Amino acid sequence: MLSGFVGEFQPVPAVSGTSTIHARTLEARLKLLLTSGGVTNPSIHSALVQLLDKPVAQCRALVVPTAQWGHPMCGPASVRGLLAAEHDFRHLSGLGWASLGVLELTALPTIGADRWVPWLREADVLLVEGGDATYLSHWMRESGLAELLPSLPDTVWVGVSAGSMVMTPRIGEYFVEWPSAPDDRTLGVVDFSIFPHLDAFPSNTLAHAEWWAADIGVPAYAIDEQTAIKVADGSVEVVSEGQWKKFG
Repeated sequence: MLSGFVGEFQPVPAVSGTSTIHARTLEARLKLLLTSGGVTNPSIHSALVQLLDKPVAQCRALVVPTAQWGHPMCGPASVRGLLAAEHDFRHLSGLGWASLGVLELTALPTIGADRWVPWLREADVLLVEGGDATYLSHWMRESGLAELLPSLPDTVWVGVSAGSMVMTPRIGEYFVEWPSAPDDRTLGVVDFSIFPHLDAFPSNTLAHAEWWAADIGVPAYAIDEQTAIKVADGSVEVVSEGQWKKFG
């Protein structure tokens, strides 16, 4: 963990109800754009620019690929595509950032906070790719990034799929792909859960989302690739040119 830093982050237990006061305090401090498929339309792009408070082309971005390593459908080729801003990743790393670097969370515990914390503080935005949210949550804690979040109120977090789900209290057993995950709990920064990729796959229909939401224990959103959830100043706003549904 990150030594010498005391934050307000506390994990949220996997029970019904809302997140802890610590998570609510953290939510109020952070600027989050939680998406299913990235910045896929003008409405989501506008929401991103509002959070950044300047054009994308003037912003320094760090890509976090870590969640991919925890998912069986991801691997070296998909990580390379993300980092190279290839066509499939045009809605995240390929948006035209002023600079684009990599923050691999699994490496951070071995290099010392004195090296990587300055990299983080110099960035305007973290681009957090999908994969397995429980794996990402584990490495956010192990690396010290979770503890550091309260001190980054000006840094925008743009999540795709698992990169969004990691901020929720639970993802549901339905979305756990990492074999070593102890359960389906994640960071609990926000007090709702997310069902991504609505209607993008045969196993992600609204009926599946309703079944998932019935057991999740907190308010939840099912969102498609044209939808994002914007969190700023403690308020939550759905930004969409597609389909979404709130549960609870």
